[in-house]
Amino acid sequence: MKLSENALKVLQARYLLKDEKARVIETPEEMFRRVARGIAATEGFYKEDTAYWEEKFYEIMTSLRFLPNSPTLMNAGKPLGQLAACFVLPVGDSMKSIFDTLTNAALILQSGGGTGFSFSGLRPRQDVVRSTGGVASGPVSFIKIYNTATEVIKQGGARRGANMGMLRVDHPDILEFIKIKRDGRELTNFNISVSITDAFMEALGNDAEYDLINPRSGEIAGRLKAKDVFDEIVESAWETGDPGVIFIDRINRANPTPHIGQFESTNPCGEQPLLPFEACVLGSMNLSLYVEAGKVDFESLRSDVKTAVRFLDDTIDANRYPLPEVERMHKGNRKIGLGVMGWAEMLILLGIPYNHRKAFELARRVMNFIRDAARGASVELAEKRGVFPNFSGSIYDAPGMPKVRNATTTTVAPTGTISTIADCSSGIEPLFAVAYKRLVLDTELYEINKYFVGMAKSRGFYSDAVMNMVLAHGSLKGIREVPPQVRKLFRTALEIPLEDHIEMQVAFQEYTDNAVSKTINLPRTAKKHDVARAYLLAYEKGVKGITVFRYAAKKGTLVKIADAD
Repeated sequence: MKLSENALKVLQARYLLKDEKARVIETPEEMFRRVARGIAATEGFYKEDTAYWEEKFYEIMTSLRFLPNSPTLMNAGKPLGQLAACFVLPVGDSMKSIFDTLTNAALILQSGGGTGFSFSGLRPRQDVVRSTGGVASGPVSFIKIYNTATEVIKQGGARRGANMGMLRVDHPDILEFIKIKRDGRELTNFNISVSITDAFMEALGNDAEYDLINPRSGEIAGRLKAKDVFDEIVESAWETGDPGVIFIDRINRANPTPHIGQFESTNPCGEQPLLPFEACVLGSMNLSLYVEAGKVDFESLRSDVKTAVRFLDDTIDANRYPLPEVERMHKGNRKIGLGVMGWAEMLILLGIPYNHRKAFELARRVMNFIRDAARGASVELAEKRGVFPNFSGSIYDAPGMPKVRNATTTTVAPTGTISTIADCSSGIEPLFAVAYKRLVLDTELYEINKYFVGMAKSRGFYSDAVMNMVLAHGSLKGIREVPPQVRKLFRTALEIPLEDHIEMQVAFQEYTDNAVSKTINLPRTAKKHDVARAYLLAYEKGVKGITVFRYAAKKGTLVKIADAD
């Protein structure tokens, strides 16, 4: 296998088997063999050739064309055997429910999964508690307890737990929730997002007030001016990057199984809406490896998508679930999320700048192709193995709709550490920098883009002086020794206008069943009205959620590798 130095560091720190003295006792090839064998074993349930599929799965992973989410790489073929990255757990309005869910979350976090929660069902602060005669402390106080518990749980034995905490915009405690992370010390193990309703957006557009609803009684508990709340969201996001926003009504309109339940929350990075107690397994195609002779190799991509969908469907059966309720839900809907990484490199190899019209057109073409190929593979599996158990009553249970094995097949995840293993850019993000240091498992790694180095050598402008300038600046901006067309091709995240970041997310979302993880990177000098513009444009353009991050909004900003791939 050809693995980068950074890939080896990450594998040794997090994924490879260790003995009782924490010494690595597994090679990367042995890890992929363990995973391939563990997943292919389920082919026996369907009277298929397990040895054949083990080789197919091993080959597609060791070539780095496809990688599954981190828990699968960590746990497949091991006694723990928890393979899913994404979970959502319900939080009911009672002390028992709150702490039962915390216990369940601890088991999931310990097994390597990331958990999303909606705290919208909890009664607001100062509300009555009839059983004790006291008053409620409100959802924010319980989020803090969950955060503290997460702090002491090492996720999968190798990483801190990742959580998503959500609150509806019409909850009476919404302003307290929006402001909670401004001091930088609170909720360090949580991403937070506001669940924005269509009613709120309508009130915002009309410069009007909207109702706050007490979830305990269902009664109106007050009114706020939508613009005041929106301005507070913008202020917090400008300062810290939190909260993100999720357009909850839009997400529920795309719910494939509304008869089973409604979405309340997503996984930690926001790209996977899930029903209460639902899980999802994710995987990503490395698009940087599907460019041949200046063109996208769609035929190879089709074949590999088919293999990847089978791998992910098998993972559902191979998984050892931390809770029986999660097993029931996941096997009921059989959701998988196949996405992409290495998108920035694919564009570079094709000679297309990230924010060029041709890039957006290609994004739609590639994701449309992957969605169709993935869905086709799911149909083929359904013909042999049957549709997902909750099929009756789903959106697919209608004339002209495909008979699918999986309620969803596509998700664009951030790909965090697995893109480091694959030595490519994460998800659909542009290059963050041409040369930079980034933080992986508390280790600073230094990198200079290999495609830029190769192009500099082939085009004759490589020199130690140029490389040192690039290392010092991180980008090619203003480096006249680099030809203008190359500077355009390697334009970095902070050089791309926010409208173009959103346009790329829109292009991929159009052909993605679940949602799309994308950071709208803004330069340090961005104003609050830029953040506001991003939120409004995202809603107008039809995305399901948005995260805006102004560079250096948090002190000591490095490229933080997302914990939930």
